[in-house]
Amino acid sequence: MQIINFVSNLAMPLMILLIVTYGLIERNKVFDDFLEGAKEGIEMVFSILPTLVGLFVAIGALRYSGILDIIIHFITPLLNVIHFPNEVMPLAILRPISGSGSIAIATDIMKNYGVDTQIGKIASVIMGSTETTLYTIAIYTSCVKIKKTRFILLASLIADIVGILVSVVICGVLKN
Repeated sequence: MQIINFVSNLAMPLMILLIVTYGLIERNKVFDDFLEGAKEGIEMVFSILPTLVGLFVAIGALRYSGILDIIIHFITPLLNVIHFPNEVMPLAILRPISGSGSIAIATDIMKNYGVDTQIGKIASVIMGSTETTLYTIAIYTSCVKIKKTRFILLASLIADIVGILVSVVICGVLKN
């Protein structure tokens, strides 16, 4: 275990040393290249900041308005037919929207039901098999100035739905 700790502590300094050494061997102006990259990174942050602010405001409104509870109430009969646990539904709804929100919900599920329960396992598999779709689309499309995201959004949400449903099925098949 100590060797792993030692290697992980040295990983970043060694990587920086390798990059600087390579730059010097190739006779590049390493610090100038670093500054240029930092400048481009700051410009990227400022270009996507309005998108992020809008997305975070929308996520906050969704989480604290109680609309998730209303949605879950209306689709509970369908969930019961397909044996989808109601306890996991807030995670399934919020996961494509917010990474931090879905982590909070998954953590709450783990605290309330346990990590080794069927609900805890389903929540874990959902977290690992889905993406924060709206956040990812917002970031990538705003970086390259794409305005028409309708089909990207549809395909991504279908992939998330499939990931969520398959998570429930696989956990059901692998039930102890």
